[in-house]
Formats: sequence, C-alpha cells, structure tokens
Amino acid sequence: MADIQTDQSSSVEQLLYPVVEPYKKYWFRVSDLHELYVEEVGNPEGKPVVFLHGGPGAGFSSFHRRLFDPKHFRIILFDQRGAGQSRPHAELRNNTTWDLVGDIEKLRKHLGVSKWMVFGGSWGSTLALAYAETHPESVSSLVLRGIFLCRKEEIEWFYQSGADKIFPDLWQMYLKPIPENERGDLVKAFYKRLTHESADVRVEAAKAWSGWEGGTVHLIPDEKTFDKFTGDMMAVALARIECHFFINGCWFEVDDQLLRDVGRIRKIPAVIVHGRYDVVCPVKNAFDLHRVWPEADLKIVSDAGHAVDEPGILRELMKAVDRFKDL
Repeated sequence: MADIQTDQSSSVEQLLYPVVEPYKKYWFRVSDLHELYVEEVGNPEGKPVVFLHGGPGAGFSSFHRRLFDPKHFRIILFDQRGAGQSRPHAELRNNTTWDLVGDIEKLRKHLGVSKWMVFGGSWGSTLALAYAETHPESVSSLVLRGIFLCRKEEIEWFYQSGADKIFPDLWQMYLKPIPENERGDLVKAFYKRLTHESADVRVEAAKAWSGWEGGTVHLIPDEKTFDKFTGDMMAVALARIECHFFINGCWFEVDDQLLRDVGRIRKIPAVIVHGRYDVVCPVKNAFDLHRVWPEADLKIVSDAGHAVDEPGILRELMKAVDRFKDL
C-alpha cells in the first residue's frame, strides 16, 4: 500500500497504445426505451475486456480504446443508458444501477463471451463492483480506478461540504444557480433544476454541476477538461444522470452495500489504483474497500488526482491490464 512515485514529465501519449478504430460499432437495444452505443475494438479473437465509463452519464471516448493492447484484447466499449451516443440522450426513466448491471450481462451474452476482464474508473468502479458482486461467474479479473462507493459521506464530501475547502473558487461557480435558501441540500436543489421543464434552467444547472467536476478531476486543473465537461451535450447527460443516481442512493439496499458484499468477489484477481490527492473520490474510499478486501492489490499514486489520463494513474492501470491479460 506504499505510495507509487511517478514522473509527471512522462508523456501520456507514450504510455498509450496507438490510435485504433473500431472494427464494429452499433446500437444494442436493452429495453423498449433504451439503446446502447457499442464499439468493438482490437482482436475479435482476443481476450475480452469491457470498459465501464464514469459519471454516470459521462460516456466513453476514443482515448479509452488506447488503454488496451489491440493485438491481444477484444475491447468492448459502450455508452451506458442516456450517456454519450446511447439513445435517448440524458434519459432518466428506467435508468438505475441495476438496469445497467443487467445491460452488461445482456451484452456479454450477446457477444458470446464466457468471462471477461472488467475495467472501470470512478462511477465505472462502482458499476464494476455492483456487476461483479451480482455476476461473479462472468468476471475473470477487475481493474478499478478512483474508487466510488456511492455512500452518503462521499456525496456529502463532493457536493455539499468538504471539497469546497480545496477549490473555493470553483465552488462559487457551482453554487451560482442555487439560491441561498436552498443550499442546505444541494443535490436536492440541483435535481429540481436538472429535471425542470425549461431547457434553459436544465442547461444552466448542468453546466454548474459538470463544471465543478471537470475543474477538480486533475491534480493540476486542466482547461481542456473543464471545457469538455461544460459542453452542452455532455454537461446535461452527466449532471442529470449523476444527480438522478445520487439522490436515489444508487438504489443500494444499504449505504455500504458494495463493501458488505465483497465476499462474493474475494477470489477474483483485482487491482485498485487511486490517486493520493483525488478530490472527487478521496483515497479513503479505496482504503475502505481494501480493508475488507485485502486480496485485491491497492496502488496509491502519490502525485495524482482523479483523472485516468494522469501519468501515474495511467501507468499503474496499464500494468494491471497487462498482468491479467492471460487470465
């Protein structure tokens, strides 16, 4: 559990695999309402790996294709319900943690995969754990980053009181759409606006919510990331779906359900990678998970925040993927 020292001057580009295009892309219907956008990349006969993006609602990007050796892996990427290119966009109906868990299993069966590596970061780590604890027989290994367990203390830290002490300037932008008399419960106040009948009200709230996240994900804040997170399409999907999930406690039976049910996945090989200075999902989350799951390998990166594209985070993730490539 020692800190992993990294050299921030290392080029992210040098760590990634070459740019690769999907050999197949399509929409996969999972309900009467929802279709998921899916890409298959790499070697059609290779080791299956499924990538679970963050948010919920963020969608995946072409960057994520490059985390895996395309000669060795059959790489499956998809946008979860309402996210990215999935249809309908930013839809909240029939969109719960357990709907998404069911979608992953439907996709696995559709693809004829017996077991696959499950790779997820941030909300993707939440979903990966929920999926693996529900379908342990379908998972060969787990690679998890920036652990988020959707506990009340984690929502409180980032959206109500805690992280605001580290980024007070960005916090003022986050608060802007919410009147002072509603700031005692910011998730509730944002939900009211993110589900408002007026598109202008929804977009204003979405940009404030998503901008707060985009401004805090890196150890050194990155303007390009902030701009991406505050673009209308991504902001609306990310903010609406995140707030929808969080106000409902991700539909877990108890606050610590993912920790409670670790026994179901104890024998699955796993690596947990977490930035020491992760403000979005504090490193305590990873520590709490590792405490009940000591069989998993915990890598704490000393000079990183939350983002997947920070060099130390990226290096440890790619090492973990390589370690499990033949399991």
